[in-house]
Amino acid sequence: MAVIKSTLEPSDKPTRKQIRMVEEAAMHPIVFDEDSPELTDEQMAEFRRVAELRAEERKKQNVTIRLSVGSIRKAKALGKGYTGILSRIIEGTLDDPETLKRYL
Repeated sequence: MAVIKSTLEPSDKPTRKQIRMVEEAAMHPIVFDEDSPELTDEQMAEFRRVAELRAEERKKQNVTIRLSVGSIRKAKALGKGYTGILSRIIEGTLDDPETLKRYL
């Protein structure tokens, strides 16, 4: 049986073919993979703990900084998501002592 992956935008209505595919898939029994056994409660708790730690690390905080007009123009030229790119540039620079030393 082939696996078919399809995504729909929230505003898209599924086609008849897509509805039929879901209905056909629902008629097949669930087959568990012996190479991927069901997780124990302890394993699930560990996954939750790690996920919570990572979520805390990814949490963003709003700040205000003053940038030159040229810097803003260059940043915006990076396109959509430029603030995330700037965040990664700043973090990378702060993590690299040699690069950081150039700007101090």
